[in-house]
Amino acid sequence: MVIIAGLGNPKKEYDNTRHNIGFELIDALAEKYHISVMDIKHKALVGRGMIEGHKVILAKPLTFMNLSGESIRALADYYKIDYERELIVVSDDINLPPGQIRIRKSGSAGGHNGLKDIIRQLGSENFQRIRIGVGEKPKGYDLADYVLGHFSKEERPLMKEGLLKAVKAALMMLDDETDRAMNEYNRKVSPQD
Repeated sequence: MVIIAGLGNPKKEYDNTRHNIGFELIDALAEKYHISVMDIKHKALVGRGMIEGHKVILAKPLTFMNLSGESIRALADYYKIDYERELIVVSDDINLPPGQIRIRKSGSAGGHNGLKDIIRQLGSENFQRIRIGVGEKPKGYDLADYVLGHFSKEERPLMKEGLLKAVKAALMMLDDETDRAMNEYNRKVSPQD
């Protein structure tokens, strides 16, 4: 069993914002693999299903971004998972261009409050993650306003492409090929790629 948790904020007003790109990836996986993510358990919307022969729990924490660890910890404890091998967390990343993704097996929160809370709650940085670039905050912008803002018309196609790449990366990670996913997706993308 692998838990794939996408980070975001649970109210309608946050739909399609930069901070909710983790929720969008869960929605994309749920649609592609016909998994209903409608049950409320462990402070999250969850759905159980199969993805390419793997049992998965898709989760969207309902605790708001900065308290994501409460839900992730409750899910991890209930399903008795090994964080290193059976947890994949998906979040936004302002340090990556829109639509670029980065795969990690472990590491710091990189300033992301949702990841910080998960690390604090689990007592470990050792869990896999997919970070989806949402672009750098423009000079003079408030960070909260930026990440809670919507994508521009120009950014939307890049984000759709990024979600497709993130779905493919998640499938590799489920197949225990995280290193291959890292090699494939962690390179800098030039505008002509």
